[in-house]
Amino acid sequence: MSQKAGYSPSFKRPSEIMRMRRKRAQSIAGVSPSPSSTDSPGQSSSSPACVRPFSPGPLFNSQNRSGGGTKRRNPFANIENTYSPNKKFIIHNDDGNIEAVNTRRDNEEDMSTKTDCQGVFSFSSSLTEAEKQERGEVSSKKCLTFSEDDSLFEEEEENAKSPLLKSPQAITPASIAPASIAPPVCTEFPADWSLKTRLLFTSPLTMSWSEQPKAQEEALGLSQHCRAQFISLPHSLQDPRSCPDLRCAFQQSLVYWQHPSLPWIPLFPRINVERNFKGKSTPWAQDVSLQQSLMSEWSVSLSSLYGLLKARLCPYFYLCSYQFTVLFRAAGLGGSNTITALISPTTRGIREAMKAEGIEFSLPLVEERRRSKGQQNVAEQQGEEQDLKECSELTEGVDYPAGDEGGNDADNDEDSSFSWLKEMGIQDKIKKHDNIIIQLRKEGQAVSLDHKPESVVCVEGPHTFTLINFLINCKSLVAAAGSQAGLPPTLLAPVAFRGATVQTLKARSVNVKSQVGSSFQNISSLEITGPILPSSLHTITTLLRPSQKGNFSATLYTHAPTAVMNTHTSTQQCTGGSVDLSGCGLHPASVQQLQQPSSLGKSALTHINMNNYSYTWKN
Repeated sequence: MSQKAGYSPSFKRPSEIMRMRRKRAQSIAGVSPSPSSTDSPGQSSSSPACVRPFSPGPLFNSQNRSGGGTKRRNPFANIENTYSPNKKFIIHNDDGNIEAVNTRRDNEEDMSTKTDCQGVFSFSSSLTEAEKQERGEVSSKKCLTFSEDDSLFEEEEENAKSPLLKSPQAITPASIAPASIAPPVCTEFPADWSLKTRLLFTSPLTMSWSEQPKAQEEALGLSQHCRAQFISLPHSLQDPRSCPDLRCAFQQSLVYWQHPSLPWIPLFPRINVERNFKGKSTPWAQDVSLQQSLMSEWSVSLSSLYGLLKARLCPYFYLCSYQFTVLFRAAGLGGSNTITALISPTTRGIREAMKAEGIEFSLPLVEERRRSKGQQNVAEQQGEEQDLKECSELTEGVDYPAGDEGGNDADNDEDSSFSWLKEMGIQDKIKKHDNIIIQLRKEGQAVSLDHKPESVVCVEGPHTFTLINFLINCKSLVAAAGSQAGLPPTLLAPVAFRGATVQTLKARSVNVKSQVGSSFQNISSLEITGPILPSSLHTITTLLRPSQKGNFSATLYTHAPTAVMNTHTSTQQCTGGSVDLSGCGLHPASVQQLQQPSSLGKSALTHINMNNYSYTWKN
């Protein structure tokens, strides 16, 4: 570019800067400066029209300025500050090609380059239309964009893939993405087979309707539960507090069945909760006859539950001991067409005892990890075979010395290390150390699974009946010492069975104020505690949908040993509707949810959120 009038490319000295400051102070005070003081090197006393007196900034005519003196120009300004040599334009030619125009000068210095990078954007935003026409490189052509980075314009495809690099003029209506389509409405959350200890629901609408039911409503809810009768509710309720059907259905969803029942001792959970039994009266701890009586009644209840499960009159039940938890599911649930049982966590002793009883079982997570490793090993083996093939092609024709096969040295050394045993004739009586090490490694791997989620055991089909007999006769099922000594495991089921006691979950509603931004919003919460079964969780959320008009959130607290119950372990897939579970005592919607194969893996749901009648969840 040619140097324009009114600019001084030289650098101002400090003395000149101080002189200009004194000049500015005099002009502000209303004192007219002397003609000699107005002249400065590189600048005339009279500025021509349409000359920029400071940089960067818009042009103006000197005769239009009035007042206390003219505004001084920037002493640090350089002609290179007002025009970016890095500015590069993308021009559309008439033939459809894209041409890159670079106005960068080849003889620019490093210092001016740094100055250009800092001032290019601030200056480009202050240009007027007159200046653009005056500079006028591409005023009559379509300009897409410019950038300081030359690499952004090396290829046309990068601009096409990244619309953020385009200017608003370059983005055509065809390149603009269509409006985002609303996400599909999810009316159900995945089945969660873990036991919950606490549920906390929150909603902007009140939940006080769930508290203090009338005697008639509570009795009707219990009666409907025993008779497996269900009330259909409308899609939305205007006033839930005045709806008796909703209150009855809520009381019905809180009912579960338990054996044994000791009101002064909490019998769930049973793992690592010795503190709950300390200081409690346990008369059976030292009385053997009382322990036998408790175990006899417990065996009858367990046999009754399995009979109901086999007849599809009970969908599932849990056995909670002080060491592990067992989930029995009827055929047709969890994506399996046979009865399944999941035990978690297990130890090597329990697994060996089950093998001794002839119970066939599988370790789903261990097998899944083994399959994944097998696939990885197959890929690695294929790569090694390819390398060996190439190696053999390279070494083809090479003569090895006599007795050297190129890879049998290790085997020869191993045989020679035991040659002295053969000479003594005792090689058959002493095992090789390698076999001992392999055996120890296998045992170490088996023991390392103990008390971990990977130790979950799956039993399917007729072997579940053998498992019932094993549990009844297993001596280690009941603690021999400690605070739970002599106490049978807890049986939990959603339907009645022999020797069971009807129980209800505890519900409590509280209204609180939560700060949202700068204001406070009324939030209603509903807390439910107890052994919350999968069907109870689904039924409660189904009732909250119309009562809270499709807007609520829930925090779920899982009993940790049962989180792995969501593992999909069935090898025999169940087709939809192949097993009739209409008489199992659950709501048809709950049965339909529990029939689906589990998709949570070894994790459990932690949060459920419903917004505008659509579910989202976290696990």
